[in-house]
Amino acid sequence: MTAVPPPAKESAVTATIAVIDDEPGIVDVLEMGLRLQGFAVESADDLASGYDLVRRLRPDLVILDVGLPDGSGFDLLRRIRADSPVPVVMLTAHDDVDDRVRGLDLGADDYVAKPFRMEELVARVRAQLRRQGLAPATDPTLMYADLRLDQRTHEVHRSNRPIELTAREFELLELFLQHPNQVLSKETILDRLWGYAFDDNLVEVYVSYLRRKLGEPQLIQTLRGAGYALRERS
Repeated sequence: MTAVPPPAKESAVTATIAVIDDEPGIVDVLEMGLRLQGFAVESADDLASGYDLVRRLRPDLVILDVGLPDGSGFDLLRRIRADSPVPVVMLTAHDDVDDRVRGLDLGADDYVAKPFRMEELVARVRAQLRRQGLAPATDPTLMYADLRLDQRTHEVHRSNRPIELTAREFELLELFLQHPNQVLSKETILDRLWGYAFDDNLVEVYVSYLRRKLGEPQLIQTLRGAGYALRERS
């Protein structure tokens, strides 16, 4: 899983999403990422409580894991489809074509294999909700202090001074701006930007490049033994 997309501006319409997955780490990431987008989120961790959640909440979309501790997500999908046309995005630990075909045949609207990129999952959720007229509006501009990044045009300015960044430097700055004042470990940055293991010296190199281009006063602070954070010096 990789970078969580930037927060959405509040919308007049807020979609409600039910997440049904028994992996606490994944549920935490999904809840945080989706709430940052302006969605209301509730979760359940097994088939029985997931079915109760869907019946009680009547969500606008369901994110459903195939592997649940008390049964198959396919069984729950079948039960949901007997009651509701709510869009369902299936999650699976394996990108198995047979599983994908089975889920779609049972009425799933989309399918995402783990590990997934959070921004891709959010885009798929939005695509399903747009069909229902429920996707919240988003603002492509990220700002912190005198720093501004436009995700649509890939323009970066500091105090109205344009800053030229490489694609990887842009992604790194975007990640920091998506999580201002939060400590990001080297491992987190590697996972979210590169998706697999590299020497963590790579993070130090790109942070150094970015600091040099952003200039003074420095906004990316080093927290020894913990990682980096986008914050102003106190």
